[in-house]
Amino acid sequence: MTEGTPHRLVNPDSLPRPLGFSHAVVASSGRAVYLGGQAGHRRDGSIADGLVEQFDQACANVVTALAASAARPDHLVSVHIFVTDATAYRSSLVPLGTAWRSHFGKHYPATSLFEVSGLFDPRALVELVGVAIVPEGPGERMVTGLPDEA
Repeated sequence: MTEGTPHRLVNPDSLPRPLGFSHAVVASSGRAVYLGGQAGHRRDGSIADGLVEQFDQACANVVTALAASAARPDHLVSVHIFVTDATAYRSSLVPLGTAWRSHFGKHYPATSLFEVSGLFDPRALVELVGVAIVPEGPGERMVTGLPDEA
């Protein structure tokens, strides 16, 4: 396992040194959580202003969705970041990195960036999609949404 995550992050010396992502993740066995696209929407449906603010809110939404699924940020094994302007994203790496770390710490799953012509909400500038694996083990309980059977 890699420090801070139950999964093994793989970054071979034969590939360029990753900054803010991992080249591969070997997931522990466990329960998969597939996250739908999370944009920078607040609870009331309004959307944050600007790329960095939307990214920060999208990260917060990912953490909320994970928690509702009995998962933690360190369970993330893959994140796809969709943006409407990759140049703007690259020019904002420092504040985006700060926003990432405020929600996920220094946990960097396998990550890809995609520039798209638009997102479902035309006001959205960024959307995050992720997969988490909640490891099996003591204290981990399958969440079914059904009452416990006696």
